[in-house]
Amino acid sequence: MNIIELAKQAGFVEYELDDGTTEAFDKRYAKFAALVSAHEREACEKVCEHQPHWAACAAAIRARGTT
Repeated sequence: MNIIELAKQAGFVEYELDDGTTEAFDKRYAKFAALVSAHEREACEKVCEHQPHWAACAAAIRARGTT
């Protein structure tokens, strides 16, 4: 599921700009979502790094942030 689909589920709607065009999604929301995702990945990585057998898990979580 991508950020636009999540935003629609959360109740964000399309809006009309002054020039009559429609923006489906404000770019600030996408940036905010990326920051939240990065913060959550970092928190998950820290949990995994402190577990003796979870190094691969931390690496996999870290890799998700690069795609």
